[in-house]
Amino acid sequence: METKKLKVKAFIERGANGKYGVYLDHDETRLNYGIFGEGSSAEEAINDFYGCYEDIKMSLREDGKSFFEVDFDIQYDVASFLNYYSKILTLSGLEKVTGINQRQLGHYVQGRTLPRPETVKKIETSLHALSVELGQVRFCV
Repeated sequence: METKKLKVKAFIERGANGKYGVYLDHDETRLNYGIFGEGSSAEEAINDFYGCYEDIKMSLREDGKSFFEVDFDIQYDVASFLNYYSKILTLSGLEKVTGINQRQLGHYVQGRTLPRPETVKKIETSLHALSVELGQVRFCV
């Protein structure tokens, strides 16, 4: 029988020091543990976060304590998302998808400016539309 996992929000953000952090939703009260990951890139922070998750799982089980298995819903700030996906999504390509100037996107990546909530929504909506479009791609063979 498969155990149902809890779905828990985790947030990844770029700090003022240029480092990235991943942390659990502060309103999360169902877990008997807390975890945090950090790194010099979004990818490094996410890997550290999952490493901490595995460490706490092992530690609690060794101590005979309960442990809730979790599926994380990782949510990004714009800088962290752009950093994490920079190997496959160029700023030039994102400009075409979102309509936001790549220079401005670069300012978001570097943390020089923060996007307004309307801009964040525009980026998110544009990426979701791209995802739907890509999900409809079919190749003939």
